[in-house]
Amino acid sequence: MAIVIEAYRIAYMALPKAACSSVKLALAGIDPAAPRGFADGRGGHDVHNVHGLYQTRRFRPHRWAAYEDHFRFCVIRDPVERLLAVYTNRVCEIGELKMSRRLRRHAPELPTDPDPDTFFRNLDRYKALASSIKHHALGAWAFVGPELGPARYNRVYRIEELDALAWDLGLLSRRSVEIPRANRSRARLQLEALSGSAIDAIRPFLDREYAHLGAFYDNPLGSKMHASCAIGSACVS
Repeated sequence: MAIVIEAYRIAYMALPKAACSSVKLALAGIDPAAPRGFADGRGGHDVHNVHGLYQTRRFRPHRWAAYEDHFRFCVIRDPVERLLAVYTNRVCEIGELKMSRRLRRHAPELPTDPDPDTFFRNLDRYKALASSIKHHALGAWAFVGPELGPARYNRVYRIEELDALAWDLGLLSRRSVEIPRANRSRARLQLEALSGSAIDAIRPFLDREYAHLGAFYDNPLGSKMHASCAIGSACVS
């Protein structure tokens, strides 16, 4: 469930599309239990296999509680940027929808190379038919839990604070730590580039995400939804 470096009593909850590849590579570089070659300090980073070494799992409070004596942290990202990165990275660059037999079989009318508006207007259907899209587009609470206070985490880093994370990992391990910028989307997509109908389709999801992460990021859509609705399906924005 958690990614744990026992040698330094570090526990990390990974959030997809929030620098998790980069953080995992940094941890592999200091983890005595990791096979040699994952991060050799000379740019030899194995982005693909590091996810097999450190698997991203959903948050389970009873299991996370077992690491109360560890340095427990997570990395979060602005919800709009994270969701848009699902499209630019997983759809455009990796082409995961093109490889989905289930999508072609059950929804042949949905394009496997959609434009941004088509993708986000049909996001729920793509998630239902493509497991990797679902994994990367789930709400942050599924991976980091509903509570981000000191009872659960020693530190919650925004993706903009990776240098601070590298410094802290260095202090804990007494080693020089550099967090590589791995698996970054080459293309950039802005919320303003989406049509009104596409934004309306993802607005309920984003409202819940910003309610959950309201202490760290402001909602550009201006929702007034109460934070208690962050993970509740009955709330209406």
